[in-house]
Amino acid sequence: MALQEIPISDLSINPFELIGTEWGLVTAGDATGFNTMTVSWGGMGVIWGKNVVTIYVRPQRYTKRFIDAAGRFTLSFYAPEYKRALGVLGTKSGRDGDKVAEVGFTPLFLDDTTAFEEARLVLSCRTLYADDIKPECFLDQSCDSAHYPEHDYHTMYIAEVEHVYRAE
Repeated sequence: MALQEIPISDLSINPFELIGTEWGLVTAGDATGFNTMTVSWGGMGVIWGKNVVTIYVRPQRYTKRFIDAAGRFTLSFYAPEYKRALGVLGTKSGRDGDKVAEVGFTPLFLDDTTAFEEARLVLSCRTLYADDIKPECFLDQSCDSAHYPEHDYHTMYIAEVEHVYRAE
């Protein structure tokens, strides 16, 4: 299957299902070097008059350095048969080997970043804003204690969706 660009207005998805249940990949970098990781936390909406996604990345994740350096990333989603591969890509680090080759994904370089040919949907994004989750800002302290026992607070990225690609 080849990815074809579509207008964002043609996108019809349930973001709760797509991100929270099906999972996706956030990928940053280019042909000279990239990394990817599974995401299951995030959101989609409109802010500052722009169509955006939000993603959350812990400081120790190898992919974070690629997102920070590039200022852009892809958020991509896959058919159910790729769930096992997404699990591998979310638990192994690209620091330790070629996890992309291990799962058999084929890098696709577009919009100065990276996606994979196996994706059924790719959002190509440009970072607009980043900030770390701050423990003193939790209004419900149970969120802090349940999700941050190591105090490794995520960086939240808000990124404009510049291009949408769908498998045809």
